[in-house]
Amino acid sequence: MTKLSAHAHRKDEHVFLAEKFYPTTEQNDFDQLRLVHQSLPEIALDEVDLTSKLVDKKIALPFYINAMTGGSPHTLVLNQQLATIAAAVNIPMASGSQSVALKEPALVDSFAVIRQANPHGLVLANLGADAGLAQAKQAIAMLHADGLQLHLNTPQEITMPEGEQRFYWLDNIRQLVAALPVPVIVKEVGFGMSQQTLSQLITAGVRHVDLGGRGGTNFVAIENARRSQHELAYLSDWGQSTVESLLESRTYQQQLTIYASGGIRQPLDIVKALALGAQAVGIAGTILHQLQKNGLAATQTMLSDWAKQLRLIFALLGCRSVSDLPQKAELIFSPQLLSYAAQRHIHL
Repeated sequence: MTKLSAHAHRKDEHVFLAEKFYPTTEQNDFDQLRLVHQSLPEIALDEVDLTSKLVDKKIALPFYINAMTGGSPHTLVLNQQLATIAAAVNIPMASGSQSVALKEPALVDSFAVIRQANPHGLVLANLGADAGLAQAKQAIAMLHADGLQLHLNTPQEITMPEGEQRFYWLDNIRQLVAALPVPVIVKEVGFGMSQQTLSQLITAGVRHVDLGGRGGTNFVAIENARRSQHELAYLSDWGQSTVESLLESRTYQQQLTIYASGGIRQPLDIVKALALGAQAVGIAGTILHQLQKNGLAATQTMLSDWAKQLRLIFALLGCRSVSDLPQKAELIFSPQLLSYAAQRHIHL
């Protein structure tokens, strides 16, 4: 058996630790939101249209499998299974970071398998925001990708024992957005985005943003577990939640296409994110947990059921489309979220 490189081994560590720290009972800020019931919705279930868009392409359902893994023999199998599920449910899928495959060509198959298992679906490539133009084009070609996620992950790098120590990314993002042949989504990995960050990204020419808020997979906890002294646990709550990030984005939702991810546990969380202005919702940890615990068939069934349940919730709200939700769905915010919005000068 070929010995894994340190980078490839880290990919397996991440999968193991993501499951170890999976928040099976933990609440998050989606619980701080309520939807107002409408007793006379005046709608039929077959009038609900769940289509939306991702990187300007029509998608059948307003959610997708978000970036998770790849870069080792074990994660090759996971990516193949995830792509098989994406094809069966007819939802998009984003790859995990492909940087390891650019350094170690023997690992390309652990990512290329996504397109092989899902030849006709919408697939997103993934690299860090410091990637060069040639690297970005190579990552896109590896998957015949429809778009590229550029991930922002400063807290993860800070906590990672072997992480980066320089974070000059904005000019590079600007150059990649201008030069690449496919749309670019700038994506956080679980720490959310602020109004300032969104303003900076608009200035750099970015049109698509995945807010990637706190509440799901916690990369500070994962990387801190890999540190010999585990001394950075106090950073585990760093960042804005997905709901807080959606509030932060309100000023910019006419200038940016907003996608939401981080802590999506069930269809009601998806609906709440859409009601706050997301065009589509990314799901990672919940899917990976289900896949590892119960297998491919059960995960596929879960997501197919979610699609049916979304239609029910839309009907409860009297909403016929994704674009209806921000206009028609009435939200009640907890005192904590009201305080956050007031302190951040966000109009609700």
